[in-house]
Amino acid sequence: QDNLKGQPLQPRESPTHCEGTSTSLTSGKDWGPGQHQLQQKITLPVMWTLAVVSLTSVMGGRFYNQPQLDVDTVAPQTVRAPFDALVEDSKTTAERRKEAQRGAQPVLMIDQSVTERISQNLEKSLDAVEELRTKSGVFPFVKTDVLSIPTQRYLRQSKEWEWRAILAFSDIDNHVNGFDSEAKPPTPAENSLNVAFVQAVSELQSYRQQSSEQEFSALIESISAARQQYAQVLPELSEYLSPEFSSLDDVSVLDLSDQDWQKTRIVIKQAASRILTQGIVPGLPQNLIQKTVKVNLISLMPQEAQPLAKYLLVRVLEPNLIENKELTKLIAEQAAEKVEPMMVSVRQGDVIVTEGETITQTDFVLLDYFDLSRRGINWLGLMGFGGLVTTTVGIFALVQRRVHPKWRRRDYILVLLLTLSMPISILFKSPFSYTMPAIGLLVGNFYGSTMGVTVVGLLTGLVTFSMEVTGEQALANVAGGLLGALMAGRMRSREELALLGVGVGLTQGVVSLIINLIISATASTIWSAVLPGALLFGLSGLAWSIVALGLSPYLERLFDLVTPIRLAELSNPNRPLLKRLATEAPGTFQHTLFVASLAEAAAQELRCNVELVRAGTLYHDIGKMHDPLGFIENQMGGPNKHDQINDPFKSAEIIKKHVTEGLVMARKHQLPKAVRDFIPEHQGKLLISYFYFQAQQKAQLEGTGSVDESYFRYDGPIPQSQETGVVMLADACEAALRSLKEVTPETALTVVNKILKARWQDNQLVDSGLTRQDLSKIAQVFIKVWQQYNHQRIAYPKGALNCQSSAK
Repeated sequence: QDNLKGQPLQPRESPTHCEGTSTSLTSGKDWGPGQHQLQQKITLPVMWTLAVVSLTSVMGGRFYNQPQLDVDTVAPQTVRAPFDALVEDSKTTAERRKEAQRGAQPVLMIDQSVTERISQNLEKSLDAVEELRTKSGVFPFVKTDVLSIPTQRYLRQSKEWEWRAILAFSDIDNHVNGFDSEAKPPTPAENSLNVAFVQAVSELQSYRQQSSEQEFSALIESISAARQQYAQVLPELSEYLSPEFSSLDDVSVLDLSDQDWQKTRIVIKQAASRILTQGIVPGLPQNLIQKTVKVNLISLMPQEAQPLAKYLLVRVLEPNLIENKELTKLIAEQAAEKVEPMMVSVRQGDVIVTEGETITQTDFVLLDYFDLSRRGINWLGLMGFGGLVTTTVGIFALVQRRVHPKWRRRDYILVLLLTLSMPISILFKSPFSYTMPAIGLLVGNFYGSTMGVTVVGLLTGLVTFSMEVTGEQALANVAGGLLGALMAGRMRSREELALLGVGVGLTQGVVSLIINLIISATASTIWSAVLPGALLFGLSGLAWSIVALGLSPYLERLFDLVTPIRLAELSNPNRPLLKRLATEAPGTFQHTLFVASLAEAAAQELRCNVELVRAGTLYHDIGKMHDPLGFIENQMGGPNKHDQINDPFKSAEIIKKHVTEGLVMARKHQLPKAVRDFIPEHQGKLLISYFYFQAQQKAQLEGTGSVDESYFRYDGPIPQSQETGVVMLADACEAALRSLKEVTPETALTVVNKILKARWQDNQLVDSGLTRQDLSKIAQVFIKVWQQYNHQRIAYPKGALNCQSSAK
């Protein structure tokens, strides 16, 4: 017991920064704020230096073996070959092979989806023309032995004044005056130029002479009906065709016979099929497409249908050739393999480079082969990279000081170890071994989203700059890491964390798939290369999430961290220590539950760490199990043990012992330091006033002199955070609020304020971070919880209590 007196006092961070901030308990005198600041001043520079040195050492490997006599440097002396050699210039060979790969012609292939789309669009266009032909009526609309094809075409297309003039000259229109101002006949000069006009008049007059009046009238009606249908279709046809085509003979398609139109359809489809089979390359000029269409249509269809056919084909055709990435890559690789290695030969005694000359690539190959390039550490480059690492660590330090200003040494060590795991995993040369998802999950879970995102972002920048990582690998891993970092701190169970791991894996896989889809363009590439790679990325993200989930309980214990998940697990009433408390000290357990209700509500109002307050409150009085009957809440109306003892000093020792015994139990059950802090700090250095005054009265009666007040005070420390301060106040008010039954809320508030004021005036809250304004809020919250516990119920009449069921 004596060894547990005077526990070290470690100020912790403000209410929103309480996770993972406690240090281990050691014997000795209390550490005040000054000692803590001194420790921080010593710890921080050491940790920052360790971080910069370790990160620079692991990531700066490319600066360790750089030649001083490199290409484009000046030779300080003449160098001769020590012996004969034939050396491959691997760099030049690689460059030539890359050049051969780049020079390989891309292999094109037909994109069936584009070809099918073009065929469907062409079919729709032909169906649209077919519908317009149907609306315009059958052509020829009368027998060709009555009116010739050219005459029928002219009569259907002619303007209204021409039609009236034809009727007038035929002298058969009984309804229209041939010399009416609205139907003026053309002049002889116009007639001489209009052969179709003359031919139409001649054929109509001839038919009139050879037929009856009724037959001729029927012919005129057929012509009028055909003209009317044709006039109705013309606007639709003009609207369907583009303005460029409208200037051509855009009505010729309506004048084709059904036989010619069906032949035209077949020819257009065949021409399109031939062109698409040959393929259209991307970027082909429009005039070349038009020439290709013209060549495929020539002399294969009626002349009058060719303009429309050409228009329809040019409108629907588009490039349908795409690059076959796999075959192109294979051919490029084959072209690279055909490149012979670039060999450099030298005889013993030959001059490799003369003093003062600039070293070429060939010279460097020989110098490096003979170990004359003076390889060593590039201190300038390494120092420059160290400066970049120092800047990155400085940014991290700024964020950390703002979010978690009072980290312990072990927190820095843990984050550094997790960070170093990423560059070390890259050394294995496998993108699926990268630990970024695990880093994001663990840092986000242990220290919150802000720190997790900061670590993932800064680490990604350093790794991308200093190590061989492709863009796909970096983006996929950073996407999974960021998701884990953002969401892990919000998880409240291992099951939720496991589901988050599935999300991390899916994110990595989807990002990898999208990047490869952007790079690739063929469906075959997707299934044969892109999809398996994306699946492996997704599985690697899931695998690292499982690793993080498995490691987290061990890291929490090893580094004494309190995460929301761990606090939720500790708050489970089925935990062995809490089950013992409920069984061995049931009154204390009920007291604990009410204190927890008060403290949680106040912590939520003050934006404190509610999970920490809940867990700390549940364990704050576990030490009472060492002697349950020594505390009145467990006596259940039986005799008071302290009346039998009748010694205030022994009674005070029993009361104080619940703190020291509670710490022993907490350590035995491996409770985290942040939770153990609630055991001594909820009592602070309070005076056990009942037995203190009893000892004073006894001393006065016995005349033994004054009583040492310190013997009747708890050993402390006083609350060092808002969380433990709130629990101290809730513990003090619990008994008073339970005893208040038939009183108004105002009276209850007065009682609570007196208790809080007493704690304030006794200087128990000076290190807790609580203010006078906070005390007012806490008092209001306590009264609300008290009202919820003491709500009124309807009094049942005696008859209702004694009534029996009528079903009996």
